[in-house]
Amino acid sequence: MDVRNVYHRLKDASRYAVLTPDGRFELFCAALASAIILIIIMIVSYLLEGSIQSIRSSGIDFVIGSRWDVNRDIFGALPFIAGTLYTSAIAILIGVPISIGVAIYLSEMAPDWVRAPLGFVIELLAAVPSVIFGFWGIFTLRGFLRDSVEPALNDTLGFLPFFEGNPTGMDKFAAGLILAIMIIPTVSAISRDVMRAVPNSQREAALALGATKQEMISGAVIGYAKSGIFGAAILGLGRAVGETMAVTMVIGNKNSFSWSLLDPGQTMASIIAINWWEADSGSLYQSALIEIGLVLFGIMLIINVIGRILMGRMIRLREGAVG
Repeated sequence: MDVRNVYHRLKDASRYAVLTPDGRFELFCAALASAIILIIIMIVSYLLEGSIQSIRSSGIDFVIGSRWDVNRDIFGALPFIAGTLYTSAIAILIGVPISIGVAIYLSEMAPDWVRAPLGFVIELLAAVPSVIFGFWGIFTLRGFLRDSVEPALNDTLGFLPFFEGNPTGMDKFAAGLILAIMIIPTVSAISRDVMRAVPNSQREAALALGATKQEMISGAVIGYAKSGIFGAAILGLGRAVGETMAVTMVIGNKNSFSWSLLDPGQTMASIIAINWWEADSGSLYQSALIEIGLVLFGIMLIINVIGRILMGRMIRLREGAVG
């Protein structure tokens, strides 16, 4: 080998051995990013290791089975999966429209002396611990739903399977309503920031073409910011799917699923929170609870991946329309 080639290679290696300040900062940031990936890998590894006993025992029946019998070691998580998706869907249907309305008011209509205090109060709502929402749901919301809202729904819409049953105030409707309130700060704050980032030229162009303020907001502002609003809704859905304490306190905790909003139910997070300390360490029961956590992690991953794909498609469509 040529001596000069060896010399030049050693010189290049020494150049990279001594990092510049920018290089050290880049290496530090890369280490932090790698740490996040490592944490996720460790979490998935623990879930897989802890649930392997249940996976071998129940197989696919764990996901499609509807019977949960601890005494006979029969574990079917379908009622809890359905309960999680059901209550989260209720939260999205109620919470997202309210959040968008709040965001529109704060970004387009509110005077300056209202915008800042109201925005602060909404963001403060996001800092309230979930157990506080649970206490409020038990002692305040439950009585209001049981005595006023749910009887009216049952009397007028009781012929539908969604509103059958006896109103108790501790049911899937209460859980969905609590979740809707909890996601409003997140969805509204992000949607507001996205709408405020819309260039003023979009608003001025719509108004110059003769659009009313309502048409300008619905067409120019929301049309331009819809990908960001959709992303905010996905974040809210992720919060709703993974919420534990508040839902556990108001959903009624019944190990079965029905389509009626007025019946008690259970979610994946609540079944783990309630039963974890009853399960013996290393038992099939504990392994089944860990597998529920694995399924919950998988659902969260699927929701975020689908949301990312749809958001990217919406952005490309918007850029194509603008181009």
